[in-house]
Amino acid sequence: MTNKLVIIPTYNEKENIQDIILKVLNLENTFHVLVVDDSSPDGTGAIVKKLQSQYPEQLFLEERKAKDGLGRAYIHGFKWALSKGYDYIFEMDADFSHNPEDIPRLYEACLNGADMAVGSRYSQGVNVVNWPMNRVLLSFFASKYVRMVTGLPIHDSTAGFVCFTRKVLESLPLDKVKLVGYGFQIEMKFRTYCKKFKIVEVPIIFTDRTKGESKMSGAIISEAVFGVIKMKIMALTGKL
Repeated sequence: MTNKLVIIPTYNEKENIQDIILKVLNLENTFHVLVVDDSSPDGTGAIVKKLQSQYPEQLFLEERKAKDGLGRAYIHGFKWALSKGYDYIFEMDADFSHNPEDIPRLYEACLNGADMAVGSRYSQGVNVVNWPMNRVLLSFFASKYVRMVTGLPIHDSTAGFVCFTRKVLESLPLDKVKLVGYGFQIEMKFRTYCKKFKIVEVPIIFTDRTKGESKMSGAIISEAVFGVIKMKIMALTGKL
């Protein structure tokens, strides 16, 4: 039994899901995988179920009936991980924008004292491959905006490649996390920072997906922009 779980949320990721799972399961340091699938109509869940017959003790699937945001999927996964006794819980996208080979580096950072390790695109310049310039600028300046508004002292606050230690997730009021899109990533880091946990950025190279479609939308961006301001006000008034 390993104490390390990689959570991969999915919606219509049939082109990527098998390959990403196998990459994680074949890492030298044993990691389990939990796929949280929002009832993908493209059959993503069926692919995972087929793989489970080969890896019954390493691969798990939680299927949700509603597609109600990245944040809700991760919260579901966090609660599952805590109930099963995992000590290191990872977030990772299914589309290979996060390199599975970097997972041990995040784990190592937590072993060396970090409470949260963030796979950071911007801690050493801009390490993004194949993204259109407008997406790079949006992401980069979003993190600058978050840092200015909240004081969160990290370079990549919207990063979705993260390792949490168990004590962080146990200390956070998961049912009170409000932001559900990419703003969720900001909120989790801000809540962790407000609890005085140690956050370490681990430099990574982020590569845009080559298969499947991005889930980014204007509504997700709007939620993050205005959600950050509301989040800061709640922190100042003791309501976070």
